[in-house]
Amino acid sequence: MKPEEKARQKIDQLLETAGWKLQEYAQLNLSVGLGVVIKEFPLKTGHADYMLFIDSKAAGVIEAKPEGSTLGGVDYQSRKYIDGFPEKIPHYQLPLPFAYESTGSETYFRDLRDPEPCSRPLFAFHTPEGLRKWLDQKDTLRARLRNMPPLITTGLRNCQIDAITKLEESFYDARPRALIQMASGAGKTFTAISFVYRLLKFADAQRVLFLVDRRTLGKQT
Repeated sequence: MKPEEKARQKIDQLLETAGWKLQEYAQLNLSVGLGVVIKEFPLKTGHADYMLFIDSKAAGVIEAKPEGSTLGGVDYQSRKYIDGFPEKIPHYQLPLPFAYESTGSETYFRDLRDPEPCSRPLFAFHTPEGLRKWLDQKDTLRARLRNMPPLITTGLRNCQIDAITKLEESFYDARPRALIQMASGAGKTFTAISFVYRLLKFADAQRVLFLVDRRTLGKQT
């Protein structure tokens, strides 16, 4: 089996595991489920490897690459199918909002509705229900992170104010990874709870993982 065939076999399995219905273009029937994936969907710009439909409307594409390929720098290939999607076919928006590149072993994703769309790795494809929920929201999470209200500083120490402010500046700049270093006794737990609260309340974050290194700290929080 060729590397590209292996990749597509794995991608098919991953999509089915995520709840998508896979079809060939010749057997196109968008009414079989909430999420339908059409293989080799013909467009003026070429054949999209996988076209994603949610509720019978186009929502995104997947560009399949041979197993072992490097996905960095290939996002332009999925983008040409997104930009070349015809207006006459039912869709959520143009350009289509969701773009994936995958080898079956590695998958990257971009939400084109983000203020500054950038690829990020995934462990699995999103479910149709998950993407549908995002489509029903006015803004993406990264857009909401850019519209956080000013921090109310009453009761906070200067170091706590600085930590929360710098973290939210990092989110605003689309830099989701940050390290906060505070001295012992500076109020690290209260700082963490404060910005988690802001993420939940103002950015509508659905889940926040808070790891602790001591059982007593877990009970405290």
